[in-house]
Amino acid sequence: MTLTVGDARALAGDLLAASGLAPDDAARTAEAIVLADCWGVASHGLMRLPFYLERIRAGGYPAGARLETVSDTGPAVALDGGGGLGHWQLGRAASLAAERCAEHGVAAVSVGNSGHCGALGVYTLPPLEAGHLALVFSNGPAVMAPWGGSDPLLSTSPLAAGIPTRPRPAIVDLATSAVARGRIAGHARRGEPLPEGWALDADGQPTTDAQAALDGLLAPMGGAKGFALALLVESLTGGLAGPRLSAEVTDMFQADQAAEPQRIGHLVLALDPGRFGTGGPEATQARLDDLARRVEAAGGRLPGAARRRPEEIDASTPLEVDPGVEADVRAWAATLGVAVRPG
Repeated sequence: MTLTVGDARALAGDLLAASGLAPDDAARTAEAIVLADCWGVASHGLMRLPFYLERIRAGGYPAGARLETVSDTGPAVALDGGGGLGHWQLGRAASLAAERCAEHGVAAVSVGNSGHCGALGVYTLPPLEAGHLALVFSNGPAVMAPWGGSDPLLSTSPLAAGIPTRPRPAIVDLATSAVARGRIAGHARRGEPLPEGWALDADGQPTTDAQAALDGLLAPMGGAKGFALALLVESLTGGLAGPRLSAEVTDMFQADQAAEPQRIGHLVLALDPGRFGTGGPEATQARLDDLARRVEAAGGRLPGAARRRPEEIDASTPLEVDPGVEADVRAWAATLGVAVRPG
């Protein structure tokens, strides 16, 4: 199926709204999902939509969930997502972090009791648009054992960073596992083997079988160092935001767990570069810009510099969709009575 970016946003939004999400929440979620596909992160794009819709229908992502304030000190805000889908919740948290950072110079906004939120790099955009440096963290179901162990303890422990370099910002977005779990799911859907070193089966043995990997464990990137970084992410999300550590989070890829909310934790940190460093705001910005230039002058590539913001993407741009994803989306459209517009 070939859709335009605009039609894909509309279709995803319509499906989510037909499932019970408020129109604004559905639209914000759809934009985050399709932006992941536009950025080449298909493992967190439309491929995930059928899983979200199934969990909404089963009650695992309550369609009527609302974002409630637990505490608010000004620069530090704690929110509770009521178990709802994480895209629109973390999106609002990121916008709030940008607002509070502009006022205080620094902001930390957590969202506890939430759901999967897709590609974390998306949520660096509100702070970046305000000229701030952003850090975003999340957790999920336990799929990674401690270094030297064999029992699942941590999620893929993803993190993202947005660095306001000019002329384009740097956007770092990575899992601390050897690979994002969505890529494993994509291989399983297509019946393709995994590269060696990506995953372990349920017995802790290396495997190239994607389905066995989904039922098993992922290896940390960089061995013990990757695990240590994952532990930090878990502390900032499951530990601080809560209410569940990854070992207690339900798995969105397991159909028998679809009715149980995941209760994931997210955290957004924003820093105003103008409030830090020596020489004043202009000198701080100049150093960041110089860092970006030095990366490119050394023959490197600034992470995420080619990723366009939503307003920079032509809605008429074709968006290729995997045939398996197409079949699932069409089935859901038929079930929910939503029209699929061709690209």
